[in-house]
Amino acid sequence: MIAVYLILLTPFSGSVILALQNDPDRSRLYNMGFNALSLFCSIWLAVEVLLKGPLLSSGKQFYIDSFNVYLVVLTAFVGLTTALFSGAYMKHEWEAGKITPRRLRFYYSAYQAFMFTMFLVLTTNNMGLLWVAMEGATLATVLLVSLYRTPEAVEAAWKYFILCGVGIAQALFGTILLYFAAEQVEGIRPDEALLWTTLHENATLLNPGVMSIAFVFLLIGYGTKMGLVPLHNWLPDAHSEGPTPMSAILSGLLLNDALYAVVRSKMLADQSLASHLPGYLMMGFGLLSFLVAALLLHHQKDIKRLFSYSSIEHMGLMTFAFGIGTPWAVFAGLFHMTTHSLTKSAIFVTVGHASQLAGTQRIDKIRGLINTQPSIGWGLLIGTLAIAGFPPFGVFASEFLVLIATMRDYPWLTPLLLIGIGIAFAGLFRHLQPMVFGPLPEGRQAIQANMTPVVLHLILVLWLGISMPFFLGNWFNQATQLIAGSLPL
Repeated sequence: MIAVYLILLTPFSGSVILALQNDPDRSRLYNMGFNALSLFCSIWLAVEVLLKGPLLSSGKQFYIDSFNVYLVVLTAFVGLTTALFSGAYMKHEWEAGKITPRRLRFYYSAYQAFMFTMFLVLTTNNMGLLWVAMEGATLATVLLVSLYRTPEAVEAAWKYFILCGVGIAQALFGTILLYFAAEQVEGIRPDEALLWTTLHENATLLNPGVMSIAFVFLLIGYGTKMGLVPLHNWLPDAHSEGPTPMSAILSGLLLNDALYAVVRSKMLADQSLASHLPGYLMMGFGLLSFLVAALLLHHQKDIKRLFSYSSIEHMGLMTFAFGIGTPWAVFAGLFHMTTHSLTKSAIFVTVGHASQLAGTQRIDKIRGLINTQPSIGWGLLIGTLAIAGFPPFGVFASEFLVLIATMRDYPWLTPLLLIGIGIAFAGLFRHLQPMVFGPLPEGRQAIQANMTPVVLHLILVLWLGISMPFFLGNWFNQATQLIAGSLPL
């Protein structure tokens, strides 16, 4: 478990060190260095799980299995590539006078604090500590959303804080009900009543009535963090007003963490209730979010809000897939979490550079990107093709698997998914075409853009759409068996 402790210690130490660092260039390098070390430790941890199976710390506070280990690696990888992008991006914001050196120092410190909370969410075995880590992630992102200190940014931060605060309070009540249900089971010690492994081992003994109420509160609470409709209103504002690197890791990583918490809770509720009620609730919220977000794509005027609604759409699709709960659907959900994270974070990198190039986030003011700076234009075009589900990108493969799973068990819902995919496709491309191919604006000068993360992410998404690596398929298979309930701990 040394790798787990290093994964947590690295960003925690990085947050403290960067808070004391006054040199912006060194802060940029240190930020990338800490994320590179986190990635190394996450790969080390993945190899240990691959060779030894699930790992439980001596105090039982940390637990790593095939489900969360691949999310740890994905979080570390996207955290590193976003750090590569944020160096050039934040330097431009500083030179343009949008942030002060003090706020730039705070940004890098908060970035590492945010990474620490996400790693803690994924590695902890304690459902109470998971809630604390999720609340910590909320506080870190609230401060990042308000980084520019404009009236709009402060309003978005308060909206985010209030709505997610209400949501996380619901999750707290659900966590308390988990403890109450476990406390009634003979043999469970009070200090182990919130350990996920203990709850999972005794899930069939937990009171079904209490567990059903607990899951409803957990779904609503963590569903707020996921941006599920009708709890989604904070997410577009947070994206549009905060720095773009924050949008990349928020859409690519934090939403995954919230979904992870919901799936862990569902695994307990499924065994306790011996019914598909948790799945039906997730399917309902997921399908509603998917369809509403697809429609709202057509009415956006801000490029970051546009892709934030795309994130809501895809989180709805993942929630729907995990709600179905069959091996096909769970595998598709895990696959889609990966492809969406890689693709959406790449898109936000491109969107950040496009906004800096145009000097605005308004869609009607961003024109002729391919003519102005081809790398940005092509990055946005290919990234949007990928997230819209064009073959042979990985998003197409994962969405196709979701459709197959739906046709196998709920064929009458398949037309709704197809309609939603079509509406989302139209909503994205009605805005994309003029931004990429529109007339060349006058007086636009090329900017220093770091497109390396975009190229790397899109190559990986293309690779996943053509051929899945054996080790990744093995992870997905083991996690699918675990979540579907056919593999014991």
